[in-house]
Amino acid sequence: MSKNKIINVKGTEIVILSENDKDEYISLTGIARYRDAERSDYILQNWLRTRSTIEFVGLWEQFNNPNFNSIEFDGIKNQAGSNSFSLTPKRWIETTNAIGIISKTGKYGGTFAHRDIAFEFATWISAEFKFYFIKEFQRLKEDENDRLKLDWNLQRTLAKVNYRIHTDAIKENLIPASLSKDKVNFVYADEADMLNMALFGMTAKQWRDTNPKAEGNIRDQASIEQLVVLSNMESINAVLLHNGLGQSERLIQLNKMAITQMKSLLGKLSESGFAGLRDKQDKTNKTDKK
Repeated sequence: MSKNKIINVKGTEIVILSENDKDEYISLTGIARYRDAERSDYILQNWLRTRSTIEFVGLWEQFNNPNFNSIEFDGIKNQAGSNSFSLTPKRWIETTNAIGIISKTGKYGGTFAHRDIAFEFATWISAEFKFYFIKEFQRLKEDENDRLKLDWNLQRTLAKVNYRIHTDAIKENLIPASLSKDKVNFVYADEADMLNMALFGMTAKQWRDTNPKAEGNIRDQASIEQLVVLSNMESINAVLLHNGLGQSERLIQLNKMAITQMKSLLGKLSESGFAGLRDKQDKTNKTDKK
């Protein structure tokens, strides 16, 4: 799944795609528009046809792409430098099976490249442009890191506050001696899904089936209020386990508890200490939508 982000460099909007949440591809079309908004394709082809560019992107592919067609690459490299030689992104991709440069259609379509290659293109455009481009890219990364810290500290930590109490109670009450590791893991998964059902009304698998394109899991997508309740539920579930209640009985009690606590948290949000944190998340979400 791809996500679009936009940075503005000296009045030029440049789209950044996050492919599979790890590799970032930057719009070469957007960078080229800084030089000539009407002839961005021409600018891009002029850069791509140079021998130094072909050597650089070819080296990148050889290092990162096991399926790169080195034989075709050698043929292209040998032609580079002649006045009649031309090279389009489409031809480069199809001939060499390249992955460092890609094409996208749609509203934010165009030619994109891995950030290593995009920075090289920015150098060719101008030193000044590259300088401001790097500054804007760094600012974007810093903003993302701030959001990740907030999400991680707030959501993941809250969800694990009572993890040890919860897992110890499961060991004592549900796991007989000498169980295999697979069976131990199955019991944990069953308990986790019981909590998911009590709070979210579905298991982790049901959520994945309903949201095939969503990132993370059902708990990663939970609100702050839900994670607070989930943390409380883990503690209460441990107590109920010690008291010998079966899963169906615990599920009923935990579901009632979840309903009560969610109503209380959502009804008094403006008076609670989470109001400011929720405002920060709202602002972050609005920024992402822009």
